[in-house]
Order: sequence, then structure tokens, then C-alpha cells
Amino acid sequence: MKAEIFRLCQEIFPQWRQLASEDFDFDDPKGFSSFTMGIRCREPVNPPAVLYRRLEGKENAILDFETEKSVFLTLGENGIAATCHFYDRSCRIEQFYQGRTLRPADLFEPDILRQIAEQLYRLHQLRPRGLPQKPFFDMMHEKWGRLAKQVLEGDLGVFPDSEAAMCASLRELYSPDTLAMVKHCLPDDELTFCHNDSYHGNIMKLDSGEIKLLDFEFSCLNYRAYDFSNLFAETVMQHKQAEYPYFRIADPEFGDRELGMLIGYYLDNAAYKDPDQRSETYNELLRDTRLTMILSDYKYALAAIPLAVKPVQKIRFIPYAHARFNKFKAAYADLFG
Repeated sequence: MKAEIFRLCQEIFPQWRQLASEDFDFDDPKGFSSFTMGIRCREPVNPPAVLYRRLEGKENAILDFETEKSVFLTLGENGIAATCHFYDRSCRIEQFYQGRTLRPADLFEPDILRQIAEQLYRLHQLRPRGLPQKPFFDMMHEKWGRLAKQVLEGDLGVFPDSEAAMCASLRELYSPDTLAMVKHCLPDDELTFCHNDSYHGNIMKLDSGEIKLLDFEFSCLNYRAYDFSNLFAETVMQHKQAEYPYFRIADPEFGDRELGMLIGYYLDNAAYKDPDQRSETYNELLRDTRLTMILSDYKYALAAIPLAVKPVQKIRFIPYAHARFNKFKAAYADLFG
């Protein structure tokens, strides 16, 4: 695989053709359902490094290939996504960001929250061509629900008995009743272009200190408050635990202070006729952000099930989906009785 990727890069980048793979450092592949790989040259060439992202086998794609490609190129043209060097149906090769992805503790830093808010505001102003007019959660229920059904009703034999028992209750995930619960959590706001997976692991802090958003595969129409709430959704998840099922759900450490700070920085980018209008918008967004907070548990539960058959990480995806779906239902009961 590494040799194949390197040959493609040599075709695309003339200055790489006189070098051997031994002149490059290849990162270990990362990712859940597919993978990315950073490639860096030890010699002075242009470009000095790239990020390879595999696109084949993306059964969980929200958008069709041409629309997703158009979205990513639009984001790159507007300086939000990385510059794209190459894009076809098998892979994308893009600008390499030198830095690190954010950690949960970073979301308590005011300057980081300010920069994230600025990037989200810029993204929300875009109107990429060709986007489906259905909101994200409708398309997710339709596409991911079908994949989850195939696993939970057709692949039970691959799971141990304890997990097969969980599969029965997980079938509620793609039921009409659950979709109605999800829609009950959606705000009374206009649809806008959103990231839809804006948790800390999809944000990078460059060595320069600049903040960049990553991974736009789920970007489509949604409600902007969800991009605020989803930012904090994964801070409660602790992965790479030593014991089965290799994760735990911790108590949240964030609250209205962090949510309010993010929303306040976001509104700093907009113009209002008077302080009252800004205050009203702030209160509406804070309310909607609290409301949509539980939707990340639903989303990640549904997204995890297709990965359970051929896991690419040391995590048991059926218990993971079961825990997150139960968390969603408990939070919904607290909100609405």
C-alpha cells in the first residue's frame, strides 16, 4: 500500500520522481472507517509533505462523490480546508498541516475557542453548489440507518453472545420513533452549511498557533448550533482503556461558560443593529446548543455500527454504540420527560 501511494505521488509531483521511498517518512495510517497517511520528505522538494486520504469504500458517505469533491474544493479556495493537490474517486492528496490535533483540554483555552469560532463562522457563510436540500440528520438516518440495519439484522453471527444481545435494543436506532426524537431536538432556525463533525479531533493547531478545521466528509446543510455542541461531544469519551470494551464515558467538564464563550466569539464576527439584537441571538444559540448536545450521542452510535463487523481500532463498537444510544435516550428523557 505504501509503495502504491508513493508511486502516485511521484506521478503528481515532479520533484519527487528522482527520490526513493527511503527519502520519505510515512506516518502510520489513522482513521475509523478509512484512513489518512502523512508523507514527509527529508530532502528539500516541493511540496515537502502531503496528506494522503483514501476515499474508496466510503459506504457511509453523506454526499455523492461529485458534490463532496465540489464542497472540499470550495473550502480550499476559501482557505478553510487544506489546498488540494489531487482528487479522484480512490483518494485525495492535500496540503500537509504541521501541528497536532486538539485535545479535550484545549477547548478550555479562550484563544483556541476564539479561533474555532472564527473558522466556523467563515464556514457557515459559504453556500457550496449542488448541496442536497435535506438536512444532515435526515440523510444520516436514511443512509447510516440502512447500513446499521444490515449489521444488526444480518451479521449477528460475528458478535459474541453479550454483544448480540445489545444488537436487539440497538435496532431502535433506525426506527421512525427515534428519528422523531432526533427531530424534536432540532432548533427552529434556518438551515446553513455546517461541518457536522466538529469535535476536537477534527481540529488542528498548527505549529504557528493557527487553528484549522479538518475532515469535511459530513459537511452539508444543518443547524449551526450543532457545530457548537458537537465540538464538546467527544470530551467525555475516554478511549484506549486497558479493559474491555476499551472505552469509558466520563462526566462532562464543560458547561455554559465554555459554550457561551464559543458562541460569544462566533457572534463577534457578525454585525448587529444594537446590543439587544446580539443578546437575543446569543440566548437563542445557547439554548439551541444545549438542545442539540445529545444528538452527537445518537450520531456516533449510528456511525459506529457498520464499523463493528470489520473494526479498524481496538474498540468494541457494539458496546460503544449501545452506551452512546442509551446516553442519548437518558438525556432525551431528562429534557422532555
